[in-house]
Amino acid sequence: MFGREIIQHFQLGLEDERLASLYADPADVIAQRSRYIHAVQRFQDRFGEQDISIFSAPGRTEIGGNHTDHQRGEIIAAAITLDAIAVVSATDEPVVTILSEGYGEITVALDDLSIHTSEIGTTASLIRGILHQFQQEGYLIGGFQAYITSDVLGGSGLSSSATFEVLIGTILSGLYHDMRIDPITIARIAQYAENNYFGKPCGLMDQIACAYGNLVHVSFRNPSLPTVEELDLQMEAHGYALCITDTHGSHADLTAEYAAIPNEMRQVASYFGKADLLDVQTEEIYEQLTPLRKLAGDRAVLRALHFISENERVGREAEAIRNQDMEAFLTLVDASGNSSYKYLQNVYPSSDVAHQGLSLALRVSEDFLNQEGLGGVCRVHGGGFAGTIQAFVPTSLLDKYMNRMNALFGEHSCQVLGIRRFGGIRVIG
Repeated sequence: MFGREIIQHFQLGLEDERLASLYADPADVIAQRSRYIHAVQRFQDRFGEQDISIFSAPGRTEIGGNHTDHQRGEIIAAAITLDAIAVVSATDEPVVTILSEGYGEITVALDDLSIHTSEIGTTASLIRGILHQFQQEGYLIGGFQAYITSDVLGGSGLSSSATFEVLIGTILSGLYHDMRIDPITIARIAQYAENNYFGKPCGLMDQIACAYGNLVHVSFRNPSLPTVEELDLQMEAHGYALCITDTHGSHADLTAEYAAIPNEMRQVASYFGKADLLDVQTEEIYEQLTPLRKLAGDRAVLRALHFISENERVGREAEAIRNQDMEAFLTLVDASGNSSYKYLQNVYPSSDVAHQGLSLALRVSEDFLNQEGLGGVCRVHGGGFAGTIQAFVPTSLLDKYMNRMNALFGEHSCQVLGIRRFGGIRVIG
């Protein structure tokens, strides 16, 4: 379908049902019409009138399992209704050209998909890495032109990088494989690009949540073939809303902080002859505390103990959700946040103790929710060190809570997240 036809479809409301399935609030449909029309027009401005498709990939929120995925553990995560969309046209030329709103244009030639050290830490490295791994795994790749706009903002703690990676993988699946590449494969390829081309040693949680969609309980016991269980958390029925607050801390130069967590956990695991912590027990660590402290240091031991308890907690959170036992679930969320702060120690970077926005957000949230006495809880969200906190807030307190957090961290810092049923998809085309 050509751009002018798609614009007309949106103007006439012919895509409203599709938009309503992607964005939780019915009031969002009108705004999304305008957003999609704007994206098509920007594509036309740069690339001209062409036969186009539109793809979407969501951001994600981590519900349970803080830094457990890279040790073959379990997580609970959800796709959210904030997303990145791409207006795309396939080309005969073996070149990928992407113009992203607010950023410069990026061009990657398909005849050079090796790692470029000068690109490490850049968006171009992610594109090149995904193309490389698609090809390595025997999938057809080809050139395309795209205009991308995203409301999963970088640094917001909602995994903008995984959103982008999954979007690129979904585009390749749609243009060259009729959307037949399964979400786990797309997620795994996205992780490969982030680990090996971008240079960040992330686990697979973010990419799985963005690619798969819905609320999912995932086990990474077999990392090449994770098991995925869909869950249904009826928050509104229980009188709660899921909020995140962006504290606007800088993510610059935090790669070493993130990398230290899996590195230290694996150092403890290696003492027991294991590649990771999944098959190490708390009792084993306690029996070897003295030599472990000498080998790896106290922080590594504490982080290992966090993993074991957090991984077990995820299973109980999943069971609470299956039983719609909100009280038990929130108690476990609170314990997760406590363990992350005290034992995982990913609430502020050790290199910059003067800036502790997450710590402050947690304290203010706890004081507010405890004072009201209605059972809300909060925890660090995602990788930590900067970014966001997560809170389950009674709906009767939602406006007051959001006003409190926005007053502290700036307008629109606190927002309510909706869970999206779909992962990476083709919206039109």
